[in-house]
Amino acid sequence: MKNPVKFAYCLAASACLFFWVATTTAQTTTAQTTTAQTTTAQIPKPKHINRAIELLEQGQPIYYTGSHSGTNGTFEQGKEDAATWADYISYDMEAAPYDIAGLTAYMKGLAAAGPTRTGHHTPAVIVNVPVRGADEATVRANSWMFEQVLATGVHGILLCHATTAGAVRAFVEAVRYPNREQGVGQNGLQDGVRGAHGADTAAKIWGISTAEYMKKADVWPLNPNGELMLGVKIEDKYGYAHMEEIVRVPGVAFGEGGPGDMALSFGFASQSDGRAKEVQDNIFHAAKSQHLYWLGVGTGGAAAIESTIKEGHMIGSGEEIAAAGRKFTKRPPPY
Repeated sequence: MKNPVKFAYCLAASACLFFWVATTTAQTTTAQTTTAQTTTAQIPKPKHINRAIELLEQGQPIYYTGSHSGTNGTFEQGKEDAATWADYISYDMEAAPYDIAGLTAYMKGLAAAGPTRTGHHTPAVIVNVPVRGADEATVRANSWMFEQVLATGVHGILLCHATTAGAVRAFVEAVRYPNREQGVGQNGLQDGVRGAHGADTAAKIWGISTAEYMKKADVWPLNPNGELMLGVKIEDKYGYAHMEEIVRVPGVAFGEGGPGDMALSFGFASQSDGRAKEVQDNIFHAAKSQHLYWLGVGTGGAAAIESTIKEGHMIGSGEEIAAAGRKFTKRPPPY
């Protein structure tokens, strides 16, 4: 060799470079693994698919986002809403168009952007359907809407203008599979009538198998292992007349009084009429006696929020109310 010193120098430099690359690669891999482990450790393991149910079981009030002007039913909107501050999303199709294609795209967007900060596959979504709970025949004739909505992978349904117990029973039966046992025979509740089709598409949104979905897709808290929440909206004088029977129907979990439509129905000048407040209070007390979770975590500052929670209201709307309510009940993060 012409220059052994130069050769030795190059050999030593190559060895140093190899050692540096190997060390750096190992450190990077270790750092990436540690970061991944830390991130995984920070995401809680949910006890329920439905975040709202999980919170209510802990005695925590829940807070929703949504409006009566409808929801933008697109995949991109779903991806954006996956990061919502709310415990559940109220998806309105009562006054807005009945658009199953839009709801389907929205739910797929939620799932694509998941999991949520709380570790759930998607935020909980409860749909206001356009079916009115006027009577049993009306609900049974329109039960196809419940099946289509559930097939998109939502986590609950709110029946608007619940007027009779027969209508509400028909609603519960339409949502349940025929092989359910809890509550059947109580207060006239019969076997469920929901068909198996649609379970596979809903299961994908929930992030579970079709077989698991068909076990879990039942009404809570009647079925403690259920993941679906059914609600009633008692919002006219006819429903008010039957409220005691309505709130006793097995399978209903939550509800609200609909003060705007109720005031119109009774002919009150406004919702602030003293008689209107008395009606809402009576509905709330009837619902509370049956352990239903009722809307009414109040507006008007921290004092009103604390007062309504102490009274037993368990559902509120709006980010500011949620922040104050969570602080009052000492709810641990993540939200």
